[in-house]
Amino acid sequence: MKIALLGYGKMGQAIEKIALERGHEIVLKIGSKNKAEANSDNLKLADVIIEFTNPESAFENVSSGLKAGVPVVCGSTGWNKQVAAAQDICRENNTAFLQASNFSIGVNLFFELNKMAAKLMKPHADYRVSVSETHHTQKLDAPSGTAITIAEQILETYDQLNSWSLEPNDQQLNISAFRVDEVPGTHVVKYASEIDDIELTHTAHSRAGFAMGAVVAAEYIQNKKGIFSMHDVLFSNH
Repeated sequence: MKIALLGYGKMGQAIEKIALERGHEIVLKIGSKNKAEANSDNLKLADVIIEFTNPESAFENVSSGLKAGVPVVCGSTGWNKQVAAAQDICRENNTAFLQASNFSIGVNLFFELNKMAAKLMKPHADYRVSVSETHHTQKLDAPSGTAITIAEQILETYDQLNSWSLEPNDQQLNISAFRVDEVPGTHVVKYASEIDDIELTHTAHSRAGFAMGAVVAAEYIQNKKGIFSMHDVLFSNH
């Protein structure tokens, strides 16, 4: 499979390493110094584009890839309000698009556990649910896209909470966000009562898990058409 990397920072380099180990070819690497090379002709050299940049660049990058007719896997977070527009562009150009707040296979299994736990815990009103996340200081968006996904899953079950908030209050699900040097990512769902606490925790040890998931997602959407998720990658019969 021929891959174009839009974003060649630490994540892009980790993705490159795993892609090469799995027998794929990197045909284009776009970083901050060669953005002009991300033109339609160059993008069309790829079977799949993997995009990991930042909230300001994500929509333009994804749109360019989709308009070139190339399937796009996007791991940039913090641009949620534009994702629906990107999905429309995907449909208009009859290609494939997979956007996820987190590509780690472990985190996506954690998502499933989170949904199960919320259903189990909802009847037990003595427990107050909260979410916390800790990441490296280079991560620009807070809370993380993963923490927002976790919170939204809980809110689907906890209809007594109307939304999430970074400011603790009784009507909203609290998310606490911390930035610490060189922490790849830790997410905790806590159910606290006066008697005891129950916690679900996912701790990433490196970027390798995110990179592996992104490459597996790219392998999945190659030659497909439509809108996909990591749930499709992990739990569909392909």
